[in-house]
Amino acid sequence: MLFVTFAWKTHFYPMVPLAWALQAAGHEVRVASEPELLDTVTEAGLTAVSVGPEETLEQRIRRTQEEGDLPKGPIVPPFSTDSLYEIGDGHREGLPWEDITWLFDNVVVPRTRLLNDGMVDDLVAFSRSWQPDLVLCDVVTNAGAVAADVVGAAHGRLLFWLDLSLRMRRDFLRAKEQQPLAARPDALRDWYAGWAQKYGSDFSEELVTGQFAINVLPEPYRLEPHEHTLSMRYVPYNGRSVVPPWLYEPPRAPRVLMTFGISARQLAELQVMSVEQVQGILDALADLDIELVLTLPEEARQQLDSVPDNTRIADFVPFNVVAPTCSVVIHHGGAGNFNGTLLHGVPQLLVDSAVDAPAKRIVLEKTRAGLSVSPDEATGPRVREMLEQLLGDGAFRAGAQRLQREALDQPTPGALVQELERLVAGDRESRPRP
Repeated sequence: MLFVTFAWKTHFYPMVPLAWALQAAGHEVRVASEPELLDTVTEAGLTAVSVGPEETLEQRIRRTQEEGDLPKGPIVPPFSTDSLYEIGDGHREGLPWEDITWLFDNVVVPRTRLLNDGMVDDLVAFSRSWQPDLVLCDVVTNAGAVAADVVGAAHGRLLFWLDLSLRMRRDFLRAKEQQPLAARPDALRDWYAGWAQKYGSDFSEELVTGQFAINVLPEPYRLEPHEHTLSMRYVPYNGRSVVPPWLYEPPRAPRVLMTFGISARQLAELQVMSVEQVQGILDALADLDIELVLTLPEEARQQLDSVPDNTRIADFVPFNVVAPTCSVVIHHGGAGNFNGTLLHGVPQLLVDSAVDAPAKRIVLEKTRAGLSVSPDEATGPRVREMLEQLLGDGAFRAGAQRLQREALDQPTPGALVQELERLVAGDRESRPRP
């Protein structure tokens, strides 16, 4: 069983429980990623395979920006993308051709090249040598699908957030059918076809979508799912974790966790709020009878003017350890924070900066499990107002607990092992290995 991800901790961490489950069931498991992630993989007790160059992701981003192949600022579409995040019965027209091609040409394909081009050759070479039976890919690590196709392995996509990739692809294909034959460029198809042809294979749409998907989000809140979707309960993994002594005792007042993930520590562009905004929030909450836990790197902490008496600052706290003790969690919408808060039945305040945050906002609205605010509007007074709502209205706790029950109803990673075994066995029968 081969797991494949680009070198980003928060994309690897959710894979770990399923990799453990497969390994504990007696299967051989490998995790292929770039050299930058290898220590993180082995720290998780898994066997790593190095694919791609020594260049870190940050170095690659900087280089491509300097070469003019990647913009230096955020990529903002010149149109509304609200339609991408609609959660419903699947009856939607989708984005028009001009808009969806803009997204593919300016976001999807450049990202695909950035994250995958350096990995494909090494990944194919390893796969030809090791001959995996199943390849499980991070949703944006498209190189895994290419390698699986070359060696005739079954392959699926691991989803720990809403499946925007599949929705955009379906929008693209829907709009493409309405265009004249001479005006149907498909840059993503060209990318896959180029690599497939290099290794003697042909393009198929299955390369893009996978044969199946594994999804941790409860079914009512998914976007248009893959025709073959396996549900799996989200199980937290936070890397090396130690319980701090202050967590031994119950909180003296309602505990509120404010955390914006670890991704910004890898790439400054992902910083959700400025230190000035954080200071404004601390000042606005200073007289509330709460225990505020703020995770903040030491260099950012040193920039604060003051820390109120009701606030504890920690460089890192294992999310799955602190979340069950909280009354509210304030976070940026990353997969670990969103799924972890959901799993523990805690109301959440989403400062929605993640790429799929608009859809997560809709989930919270539908279930009344929390509230959301844009980073630009996350002022001290606004955050205080929303926090008081979440703490004072029991309907939010009830909504969060209903969502929690739906999440816990899904099969654990261990329970999914036999289904994956059957899937691999069926794939062997229907498609001989090259």
